[in-house]
Amino acid sequence: MMKKTALGFSAAALALAGTAALAQGPMGKVDTDGDGNVTRAEMASHGAQMFARMDANGDGVINAEDRAARRSEMFAKADTNGDGELSQAEMEARRDARMERRSERLEARAERRAERMAERFAAMDADTSGGLTQEEMQANHEARGNRGSDAESRRGGKRGHHGMRGARRGGGMMMLRMADADGDKSITRAEFDAAQAAHFAKVDTNGDGTITAAERQTAHQAMRAEWKAKREAAQ
Repeated sequence: MMKKTALGFSAAALALAGTAALAQGPMGKVDTDGDGNVTRAEMASHGAQMFARMDANGDGVINAEDRAARRSEMFAKADTNGDGELSQAEMEARRDARMERRSERLEARAERRAERMAERFAAMDADTSGGLTQEEMQANHEARGNRGSDAESRRGGKRGHHGMRGARRGGGMMMLRMADADGDKSITRAEFDAAQAAHFAKVDTNGDGTITAAERQTAHQAMRAEWKAKREAAQ
């Protein structure tokens, strides 16, 4: 039987953090049709991609061997001249490439936001005049509910943005513990899928197979309250 090695704080935790991020706002690549909701099928597809990416040696288990393989792969990619060392120029090139990828992601998000805003405006502009009357604004307000409450919720999410990375790390470790059902410090595909399904079901409070923005917001608030309570208890 294959020997399974300890994960520690590994790539598996980071991968599973993507599932915990269901409760933390924008879904990015998970919400493939861009409708603002995440279906069970979308989550399963994203999970399969994450597992394949983390399972570097393709043995069906995410463990410390995969973590080491990914480190070696990343180092080799950065070591462009193949001399076994990273020069200052190579380090700078690695940083620039990372910043470029981040810029591309931000640009793509901005484009998606602009498209959604255009669609919302078109839906509000009932007479297609190119402008919104007071009546159209009121009709939209009544259809969508209290916009002020929604805006406050979004602002609350942004206030916590700088702590999001730590929250996702915490979410990743939580998911790691959930996924490692047999406690052997290694995660099989079956364990990974089971953990994702359990977390999806927890966030999908009405059990309809789709996680809405409202359900994500509720889960996010619950997670923040839980982390706050743990921090206070540790003090």
